[in-house]
This record gives sequence, structure tokens and C-alpha cells, in this order.
Amino acid sequence: PDTNMTERFDCHYCKESLFGKKYILREDSPYCVNCYENLYSNTCEECKKPIGADCKDLSYKDRHWHETCFHCFQCKNSLVDKPFAAKEEHLLCTDCYSNEYSSKCNECKKTIMPGTRKMEYKGNSWHETCFICYRCQQPIGTKSFIPKDNQNFCVPCYEKQFAMQCVQCKKVV
Repeated sequence: PDTNMTERFDCHYCKESLFGKKYILREDSPYCVNCYENLYSNTCEECKKPIGADCKDLSYKDRHWHETCFHCFQCKNSLVDKPFAAKEEHLLCTDCYSNEYSSKCNECKKTIMPGTRKMEYKGNSWHETCFICYRCQQPIGTKSFIPKDNQNFCVPCYEKQFAMQCVQCKKVV
């Protein structure tokens, strides 16, 4: 007779029969749901309960959440499949994060969203597209600039506007 038919199918940990019960395989060993969750489940950061085998386990930097517990610390909106930022131990949606922590553009006064390029000079910040020469209105980008009277000028415009020129050859003195 075939011996496999009589072989017991037990939980690897508590040795209870798994016949007719739900079980989970881990490294080729079967576990009853209870043992598996007690041994291997992560604890949710938000509700501090284990994240069961039937739940989605969302993780970020070695921290874990139930899908329903993964939300913005401030507005409580779900962060599932959405961009978010971390500040201290808290996760925040990008709106709450930028309202709280992002710098405001010195030119347009709007928030500079996390992840977008910004220019900084003497404690002020600008969107890359707002950091423009006062005279020619072109973005300065990474080119050299000269600040004068709370306005920024690209070098050629500054020279045209303020530098003294040689009467003879018209070059900047």
C-alpha cells in the first residue's frame, strides 16, 4: 500500500494536524495560521497588532503597517500607492509635508514641493523656473549671477545695466 496516504500532515511548530485546515508554507514547512502569525508576523506601527497572513503587509525602512493603518499622520488619508515623505517617525502625504516643512518660493510665494529642483541663496529659496534674471527674465539655473537690491541678475545683464564701459571699445571696465 502507498504510505503517503497515511502520513500525517502536521504544523511544523505545534504539531497539530493540518488536515482540512488553512496552512502556510515557509521554507517548505507547513504552519497552521496561528503558529505562523505568532512566529513570523510583523507588528503594525500604527495599531501595534500583528499583521496577519491574510492582510497586506506594507513596509518602509524596516517598519510595517496593515494596509488600512498606512495613512498620513496629519490628515489620515491613505498613503497606499501614493507618494509620501517621512519626518521624524511620522509618514506624511506630500501635501501635508509641504505645508508643514517645505520652503516657499521667494518669487511666486508658492510651496516648493519635495523632489522638485530648487535654488537657494542666503536663506531664500526659489523654484528653478522662478529663479530668473530681473532684466532679461531668463532662468539663471546654475550660471553665475549677481544680486543687487534684492534682485538677481545674470552676469551679462548686470554688466549691461550697472558696469562702466570703455567709451572707446565698449567693453566692461
